[in-house]
Amino acid sequence: MIQDIAPHTYDPAYRECKPEAEDFLLHYEYNKVMLIKEEEGLRLPTFADLKEEGEFEAGAYYLFSIDERNYFMVTDMKMPEFGGYVMEALTVFRAFTPQYQAFAGITGSQIYRWRQSRSFCGCCGTRMEPGRTERSMVCPACGQTEYPKISPAIIVAIKNGDKLLMSRYARGAYRNYALIAGFVEVGETFEDCVRREVMEEVGLKVKNIRYYKSQPWAFSDTEMIGFTADLDGDDTIRLEENELSEAGWFTRDEIVEYSPFISVGHEMMKAFKDGRL
Repeated sequence: MIQDIAPHTYDPAYRECKPEAEDFLLHYEYNKVMLIKEEEGLRLPTFADLKEEGEFEAGAYYLFSIDERNYFMVTDMKMPEFGGYVMEALTVFRAFTPQYQAFAGITGSQIYRWRQSRSFCGCCGTRMEPGRTERSMVCPACGQTEYPKISPAIIVAIKNGDKLLMSRYARGAYRNYALIAGFVEVGETFEDCVRREVMEEVGLKVKNIRYYKSQPWAFSDTEMIGFTADLDGDDTIRLEENELSEAGWFTRDEIVEYSPFISVGHEMMKAFKDGRL
């Protein structure tokens, strides 16, 4: 999956520091990221790459480190006209190489969206400031503190003997088959969320709900919690057309492999196809 970057080591701990020339600079604009296009492909820029474009160190915000090499976000800048700089949609990180850099790029975008959405205090309207001792946005007037947005969601592989339930979303750019998924509601357990989402989207009951594994999924500011479950009773699908365009039961041979397997959903689909689930 996209966060499986071993032997590289990701360190999310926040700290106050200044960028060095070899550190990476991440610049986002809405749903796009600045990259450098070379003959070998696309890569993340470093502060050394941009040394002739101006001084960005003062406005750089520390994000995290990978292998003790730091990543910073810079928002107040314009993309250079020369040097191969391009703005690419964040979906570029679905197939970006090396994978640990893809993970860095999409994880940084989650922090970018959070900071952009917390520019002003939701209590008194004062402009927020970055916290100095932890990753937070703090109101200097009333003290309201906001932490990064992480939305828990479930995704479930529903088995019916030698068949797996797969579906397509009714909206959005992603058109491949996927598993049933949904966000956890207030006061709801993960297992209750599995039952509710499956009933709402395809009108089925499930049993034997078992935890599979979890995954940070920064494309939607989500922590995905993967489960497996067995069909309980009637297998007739009653589609929620506002959420899904289609859904059906697929044999192992019919399951399409969507490599690279960067998501927990695709990993479970692959595991079922190979007879490991």
